[in-house]
Amino acid sequence: MGKKVPAGEQLVLAIYVRNLERSARFFTDFGFVINRRDGVFMELRWDDSLLFLVEMPDVKPPEGAIGNVRVVVEDVDGIYEKARALGHEIVTDIGDRYYGMRDFVVAGPDGINLRFAALRP
Repeated sequence: MGKKVPAGEQLVLAIYVRNLERSARFFTDFGFVINRRDGVFMELRWDDSLLFLVEMPDVKPPEGAIGNVRVVVEDVDGIYEKARALGHEIVTDIGDRYYGMRDFVVAGPDGINLRFAALRP
């Protein structure tokens, strides 16, 4: 029997990026914390969850977004204002959704966007 892995580390998304520094700046702008770095690999943390970035400069970028990573927060409006103030491209404007969340989507540098969301009361 193996050692129990914490829930936030059982499913981890690894994103291939063309420029590790640029991608790190994008994610840390929104509050992700750099946990560790090893050459072309970076581990980011959001609370108990992990996100891996792997630099692959020769990978052809996708045409348009291929998906998004949803981050549930308490103050989605505050993060929306921060994204606008930092000049990040808003793909989907903030709004209340039929699925019970208030959210928006910001364009990521390598075809993976960030969707910030808060549960509606």
